[in-house]
Amino acid sequence: MFLKFLDDMEQIEGSRAKMRRAKFRPTIDAPYRWRDWAAQENGVTGPELIAFITQEEAVRPDGTKGAGLFAYLRNLHNGPGSRKQVVATVFSGQTCRMQSGYLLRDVINQVSAIHFESQDELFTLGHLYESMLREMRDAAGDSGEFYTPRPVVRFMVEAVDPRLGEVLLDPACGTGGFLVEAFNHLGKQVKTVEDRKRLQEQTIFGGEAKPLPFLLCQMNLLLHGLEAPRIDPENSLRFPLNEIGDRDRVDVILTNPPFGGEEERGILSNFAEDKQTTETALLFLQLIMRKLRRAPNPGRAAVVVPNGMLFGDGVCGRIKEELLTAFNLHTIVRLPQGVFEPYTAIPTNLLFFDRSGPTDAVWYYELPLPEGRKKYTKTNPLQVEEFADLLKWFRSARRRENAHAWKVKAKDVLAGGCNLDIKNPRGAEALEHLPPEQLADSIAGKNRRVGEIMAEIRAILAEPAATGGKTR
Repeated sequence: MFLKFLDDMEQIEGSRAKMRRAKFRPTIDAPYRWRDWAAQENGVTGPELIAFITQEEAVRPDGTKGAGLFAYLRNLHNGPGSRKQVVATVFSGQTCRMQSGYLLRDVINQVSAIHFESQDELFTLGHLYESMLREMRDAAGDSGEFYTPRPVVRFMVEAVDPRLGEVLLDPACGTGGFLVEAFNHLGKQVKTVEDRKRLQEQTIFGGEAKPLPFLLCQMNLLLHGLEAPRIDPENSLRFPLNEIGDRDRVDVILTNPPFGGEEERGILSNFAEDKQTTETALLFLQLIMRKLRRAPNPGRAAVVVPNGMLFGDGVCGRIKEELLTAFNLHTIVRLPQGVFEPYTAIPTNLLFFDRSGPTDAVWYYELPLPEGRKKYTKTNPLQVEEFADLLKWFRSARRRENAHAWKVKAKDVLAGGCNLDIKNPRGAEALEHLPPEQLADSIAGKNRRVGEIMAEIRAILAEPAATGGKTR
């Protein structure tokens, strides 16, 4: 499917270049283009097809001998960041798992029926992506990866508002949701040829170590117009944190790092001894903090984190202390139950911080559920429109507390052991999360008040007997 999409896209680009009387150099040469060996319904099949795809040397569909398809694709090189390099990286770890060349021909013919130049077909492909993600969800959950709902992605991008000329990174990009949304957001700012060149070559970067999400990310970005996606196919945590310098830093980070998974012991040595943990989300948070650009143009980040990170202590507490004292953690958005269904029921939060200085106060905003709803579900998910009030409040130059928003001084958080799990003081759930002693006192106080009210009622009911049957 990747090769079919690439061939359709390059045929369109070739036609446009011809109309401009310009030269067009395809990424893949004949006879390895989709149109050369796959497009004909009665083309090469059976053992010959398997041999052409898998062998280092094979008889090619045009009858000549040469490199097999995967061998050719793995050896495409034209410098870092080129489309040839992208294809080579995508196919570097690919193998053909189908043993029957006849069944493979049936699959190829089905893929050939997709026309990627058609908007209707692209809409269908969007549904195909969603079904692929659903198929991947069990394996994703095992590794701590949960795919971010599109309304959450869109809100985070609009809230951070990346500007053309800034460098943007998602170090755990999965299938590229944040990068695609950011690319579309930045595309609206393009006014000149130089702007477009900057957006295409110097702006969007990502990292994804798992082969299938990596491939889907490449396709997703190509599909949306990024001509040569710069996605690192290795673990973003593999570099020692203290070796990340100014040249490695970026302006904007948008990400939903894996949480609930674990990293191998070798990765932990890249982090300070007192902040080593197997919890992937905390390792990525440290990487994000390190990768943000410093003054005079401080970088900013929006990160999805699990609820446990807010109240965690030990290593987690030390990381939060650094976040509060060396960074400006200005906003925490508390998401309702079920936002990440069906991948996980773990409550999640959005952290917004920058490198402009230490935190003075943390603003909280609790995104409310629609009236009458107890949680989101797979069939009734979160909608983009539900972020409208939050986005307006977020962008306001003078934020105000309201039924959903409240503010806490950073010094109070630090004094409380860096516990960021602070509930809405005006919310219905505030009582449920009081310390046990306060909760017991509150219940006892209410019981006393109920007793007093009952005594008053009895006194009123007894009055007619005491006044000769007359009532007030």
